Amino acid sequence: MEFLTKKIRLSIVLLLLFFSSASVFAQTAVINAFKISYALEKKGEFKKAAEEMKKVYDANSYEINLRLGWLDYQAGLFTESATYYKKAVDLMPYSEEAKFGLIYPKSALGKWDEVISLYNKILTNNPNNTTANYRLGLIYYGQKNYTKAYKYFNKVVNLYPFGYDGLLMLAWTNFQQGKLREAKVLFNKVLMYSPNDKSALEGLSLIK
Repeated sequence: MEFLTKKIRLSIVLLLLFFSSASVFAQTAVINAFKISYALEKKGEFKKAAEEMKKVYDANSYEINLRLGWLDYQAGLFTESATYYKKAVDLMPYSEEAKFGLIYPKSALGKWDEVISLYNKILTNNPNNTTANYRLGLIYYGQKNYTKAYKYFNKVVNLYPFGYDGLLMLAWTNFQQGKLREAKVLFNKVLMYSPNDKSALEGLSLIK
C-alpha cells in the first residue's frame, strides 16, 4: 500500500512538472510572438505582425486580442480590428484602453453612434476622463450641436484650466453660441499659452 501511495505521489509530481513546463513553453512562445510583431510593426509590416500573433492566438487572452485589434486597424482591416477589440472589451469590461482601441475602427467605419456610446461608457466609469470628454465635444461640435459640445469642453477646462486644446474649443463653442464676451476671454487665454496662435487670432478678429 505504501509503495502504491509513493507511486501515486510521484505520478502527480511528474504531471505537475509536465504541465508547468508546457505552460512556461507556451508563455515563452507568446512573448516571442509579441517581440517579433513589434519589430515588424516598426517596419510598417502590420499584416505580417498580425500573422505572428495569430500563431499563438488565444481567444481568452486580453493582451493578444488587444494587440491584434491594433495591428489590424493599422493594416486598414477595420472590421477585423473591431472584432478583436470587442473581444478585449468583453474580457475586461472596465478597460478604458480596449474601449479607446475599439473607437479607432468604429470611427473609421463611420459608426458614430457606437463611438459616442463607447465614450459614454468610459465616462460612466470615469467621469473626469479628459480624452473622452474632449473627443465627445469634438464630435458634437462637428455636428453643430454646440450645447452638447459646450458641456464636454467646459468639463475639460474645469479639469485643465490652462490646457490649450480645451480652451481653444471652448472659446469657439462660445463664439458659435453667440457668447462673444466669454469667447474673447478664452481666446485671449489661448494666446497666453500660444501667443501667435492662428485660430485664437482668427476668433478675436471675428469678434467686433
